[in-house]
Amino acid sequence: MKELRNKQRKGSSGIIIAVILILIIGAFGFLYTSPMFERNAPKIDIASKIDWNLRAPLKLNLSDDTGIKFVRITLSDGKNSIEIMKKLYTNIVKNQQVDIKFPKTGFTSTKKNFKLLINVVDGSKWNFFSGNSAKKVVSIKIDRIRPELYVISNSYKINKGGVASVVFKAKDTNLKDLYIQTNFGKIFHVTPFYKKDYYISLIAWPVQVKKFRATIVATDDAGNITKVPIRLFYRNIKFRVSKIKLKDNFLDGKVSDLIAEYKPELSDASKIKKFKYINENLRDINEKIIQKYTAATDTKMIDNFYQNKFYPLKNGAKVASFGDHRYYSYKDKQISEAWHLGIDLASIAEAKIRTKNNGVVVFANSNGIYGNNLIIYHGLGLYTLYGHCSSFLVNKGDQVKAGQAIANTGSTGLALGDHLHFAVLVQGIEVRPIEWMGKSWMRKNIFDIIKASKKLIDRK
Repeated sequence: MKELRNKQRKGSSGIIIAVILILIIGAFGFLYTSPMFERNAPKIDIASKIDWNLRAPLKLNLSDDTGIKFVRITLSDGKNSIEIMKKLYTNIVKNQQVDIKFPKTGFTSTKKNFKLLINVVDGSKWNFFSGNSAKKVVSIKIDRIRPELYVISNSYKINKGGVASVVFKAKDTNLKDLYIQTNFGKIFHVTPFYKKDYYISLIAWPVQVKKFRATIVATDDAGNITKVPIRLFYRNIKFRVSKIKLKDNFLDGKVSDLIAEYKPELSDASKIKKFKYINENLRDINEKIIQKYTAATDTKMIDNFYQNKFYPLKNGAKVASFGDHRYYSYKDKQISEAWHLGIDLASIAEAKIRTKNNGVVVFANSNGIYGNNLIIYHGLGLYTLYGHCSSFLVNKGDQVKAGQAIANTGSTGLALGDHLHFAVLVQGIEVRPIEWMGKSWMRKNIFDIIKASKKLIDRK
């Protein structure tokens, strides 16, 4: 009996131990799986190195799976330090943004380099209910000096629909962004020019924009900004306004053919609806393709920019002008409008089109209303466009030389007869081709500006 009782006691003890072990394992399992006991340290989102102008607060973003419970931020110059934030959050949230401002009182230092020490604790019950912690040290350099920026030389005037050039100096040890901002939202990118810290750009005034203003903007890593306006004389040119009556043979022929190719679901639509789609929707699609391939400019330093006068069609007569604002009507009712953003030249059928300057072919494809469309890049953000071609004599990516035949004229796209639609673009903006078809304008507005600028730079 005694042995039986001992065995029973041992059995009961084993069961109790097993239960205790199960409870302990379960407890540990709960600790490892419960969100209350998560073990991930808080995330501190701020750069490790920052240039700071002291004007705008630094943005510190904190996040954690459980939530942020405590934040301490200390600023030190290596000798003296100050606690600029110490906060215990009663309402724990998973994401917290902190604006860090330089202390106005209680901390005096003439140094330019500081350390920001950030300590964050989350609301987890891990580490014996003390939570997970994270630390980060941020190196800060105080920079309150705005970038140096001034114009060396620029064109005297700019015509509506035309182009001007500008050369300027921009210098900062931590220069971040440099561009030319316009009043209508367009940003022109700039190209390094001649020597270090000097830049050049062509700027353009779109024919559809009533007033033009351009300002050079330079920013550094610390957020300091310098703005300098480009001072120009603005010449507001009046362009032709045309009222065009649409004919049935045009709507039933060319327009219907383009609908069949680009929007066949409108084949049974009315003549007016078809024309509006081609003249407005398809035109917009085609223009965006052109802008995509003509937006870039040089990023490597250049020291000159010379172009021969552009006249791509021998004995070509002008049959339509740039800037023509066209209003279309059908049966005495105005139904649509568009701008003609090039000039049309005609000579003989399938005449040879020649580039007058070196360049690279960036686009050679069918492009809706422009038909077979060729685009060549000549440098400094300058492009020439050739529309309605019957055939191409070059391919995308080809390097072309001045005088080389590149295509033949035709009537592809929205063209009634054989001709060339010739356009000039500056960083995606269509401009007056006439300015680029004569030496005098280019010399006064570009070549002389470059020459004068190089002389002034050499004196520095």
